[in-house]
Amino acid sequence: MKLQMHSIHFDADQKLINFIQKKADKLDTYYDQIIDGEVFMRLDKNNKSENKIVELKLNVPGKQLFAKNQSDSFEAAADEAVEGLRRQIKKHKEKVVLAKQ
Repeated sequence: MKLQMHSIHFDADQKLINFIQKKADKLDTYYDQIIDGEVFMRLDKNNKSENKIVELKLNVPGKQLFAKNQSDSFEAAADEAVEGLRRQIKKHKEKVVLAKQ
């Protein structure tokens, strides 16, 4: 899956980008019609410990899915955001299958 990565107010290292890409690629196993997506990684200056935010946006035919999570590490935030999208994808796929019947 093609993902555009955006790191806001910092430079993301390649290890983090690869981690998020690998996690998001697993979503293809649940729904093979994902067109593309965007990832926004940002630092929240207000919160002391849980200041890393990951926003994931996926484009599927006819809809856009979105998940946002905040945690003390980008890896944990990305993990939770991907999990949220996995649930949304499964629901969307069920609706598409029901609509075709």
